[in-house]
Amino acid sequence: MTHSRRDFLFSLGCGLGGLALTQLLAEAGELPGVAKPKAEFNGGLHHVAKVKRVVQLFMNGGVSQMDTFDYKPALEKGHGKPFDPGTPEKPEGVTSTPGNLMKSPFKFAQHGQCGRWVSSVFPHLATQVDRMAFLMAVASKTNVHGPASYMMNTGFILPGFPCMGAWFSYGLGRLTNNLPTFVVLPDARGLPYNQKGNFGSGFLPVAHAGTILNANGNPPIPDLASSSKEKFVTPDADKDAIELLGKVNRNHADTRPNDSRLESRIESYELAAKMQKHAPEALDLSREAAKTRAKYGLDEPATADFGRRCLLARRLLERGTRFVQVWSGAGGPANNWDNHGDIIKELPPIAHSVDQPAAALLQDLHDRGMLSDTLVVFSTEFGRQPFTQGATGRDHNQGTSVAWMAGAGVKGGVSYGESDPWSWRTETNRTYCYDLHATILHLMGIDHTLLSVRHDGTDRRLTDVHGHVIEKILS
Repeated sequence: MTHSRRDFLFSLGCGLGGLALTQLLAEAGELPGVAKPKAEFNGGLHHVAKVKRVVQLFMNGGVSQMDTFDYKPALEKGHGKPFDPGTPEKPEGVTSTPGNLMKSPFKFAQHGQCGRWVSSVFPHLATQVDRMAFLMAVASKTNVHGPASYMMNTGFILPGFPCMGAWFSYGLGRLTNNLPTFVVLPDARGLPYNQKGNFGSGFLPVAHAGTILNANGNPPIPDLASSSKEKFVTPDADKDAIELLGKVNRNHADTRPNDSRLESRIESYELAAKMQKHAPEALDLSREAAKTRAKYGLDEPATADFGRRCLLARRLLERGTRFVQVWSGAGGPANNWDNHGDIIKELPPIAHSVDQPAAALLQDLHDRGMLSDTLVVFSTEFGRQPFTQGATGRDHNQGTSVAWMAGAGVKGGVSYGESDPWSWRTETNRTYCYDLHATILHLMGIDHTLLSVRHDGTDRRLTDVHGHVIEKILS
């Protein structure tokens, strides 16, 4: 008689206890078919890891690169004139007819020892540029929000593929058994384009999908603990319920031997039980000093939401969460970085909401010694056009955008790639999401070409069949 992996799991014990024991055996290298991690790899899967944990700040809607980090004197010279790139490619708008060239309405200045140009919309982040490695020529394969957001998060423009956080969880596992490995902190105003699809597990087990926390909720995780009004919920009652659940799950598994969702559901129950004890402390920002809360901008309405989530991200990272995504901007025509109507009025408020909190996060990680093994990533789905939409708006631009990385394994104050004189298209060292993902995986001790899963007859990976590690920005 043959036994499936699921049968083996349940033979170890009932329900949650069985999975807990299995996790311990796997970590000890005593589970059949599972190799023990090599200590000399520093937590990496294929080589020495420089990064243990990642926080990604994702700007939903398409940040205007020529109004933030990509200073272009040519736009000032050509302001108000028709755009002629001098190439066979005809300038086209995505949702509008192209207008004339428009210079940035915001003042640029050089900052830091590296002399990085930053506009006036990011005064706090400008103080951190010597810690950042800028990717100045990030291109996309689409100028539509949904597919572009999928591409930057999963490596594909179509739905159904695992996001980067899910691959981290699948490839490296947990740093702690008490908190989720992959946490998503969406904007309080709503989920981004694609809703939960940006942080899904695709064809990987559901347990690797992002755990969504409502940072403004009270509590942030609903139904984590039973109501004090329900007196019948006791430790003995919980024990009986778990035993009954184990029996039901075994019967369910016997009739569905190829359904991995059951194991994921059991694992979620196990994690929820542990989070009842550990999550309240991790999510309690009142434990932070008033000075720290002020640095993140929690005392100012405009920065309080993003600041709260950045501070929560730091607390989760230092307690063992491996990957945290902090989103700025909801899906839809407003409350994000999709500045079609008026760049002058629309960009400063959204930039202001993230500027102080993001800079505070970088400084806080540094002051706590966490930047030595933490990577911070700032990205968006695409850029914006150098010509006007309407009077002073900017349309979508897949041709070029800006991202930056800071922290472990990254050179500070450097840049890679360059856009053309108008920030319309990439000119040198074009970078795609594949290269960004490959570089992040590399820093975490993973060879992006080796982390793959056989799905529908194809060896799938985060970087598809593309991707190069950007060596020039690595320390």
